Amino acid sequence: MGITSSTALWYASRATGVVALVLLTAVMVLGIMVTRKRSLPGLPRFGTTSLHRNLSLLAVIFVAVHVITAIADPFVTIGIAAAVVPFTSPYETVWIGLGAVALDLMAALIVTSLLRARMGRRTWRAVHWLSYAIWPVALAHSIWSSTDLQHGWLLWLGLGCAAVVAAAAGWRAVAARSRPPRAQLPARTLAQLESAQLESAQLESAPADRGPRPRDHARPDYSRAGAR
Repeated sequence: MGITSSTALWYASRATGVVALVLLTAVMVLGIMVTRKRSLPGLPRFGTTSLHRNLSLLAVIFVAVHVITAIADPFVTIGIAAAVVPFTSPYETVWIGLGAVALDLMAALIVTSLLRARMGRRTWRAVHWLSYAIWPVALAHSIWSSTDLQHGWLLWLGLGCAAVVAAAAGWRAVAARSRPPRAQLPARTLAQLESAQLESAQLESAPADRGPRPRDHARPDYSRAGAR
């Protein structure tokens, strides 16, 4: 079936949904692998942060277009209310409802980010832990709300997204287990500082290397010299 004026919205809705899933996967992987003390190879810390932010904004744009075209598509019945109120859609109630849940979580993240200066840090961080729930909910919505991702190369794309996120989560778990517990971090830091201070003190107290000493001039042996 080719693209016509009557099917353009149908294709646009599904295409933007697939792109949004890929972008959300990239955002998820970056969020899992990059912590406050790490950055991507070849990028400074601010570059990694900018990449994460720009990918997030791009994902929001594609999600917005996906929702708008899905509501406007005449082939399905998804009202505006059903797009934001979970499990009220007459079409694919459960799976469209999961899409509404993901959209509401994303809206909560955007609003709290805009109000971050007026919120406590703990409250803001607690809300932003919800970002890890957006991806699995969006994946389930993408696979089961239509048949696009249930066969062919789109199915492999969905499985690939799941595999990448699972690999990133496994890497993060292994890295977290290899780090010392937080209760031991102050003691280890103090021990490292004391070791560095001791090494510096030893270097300062060591005698300076003055280089090779000059050779003494040979003294004449007057005891064997004959009188003139």
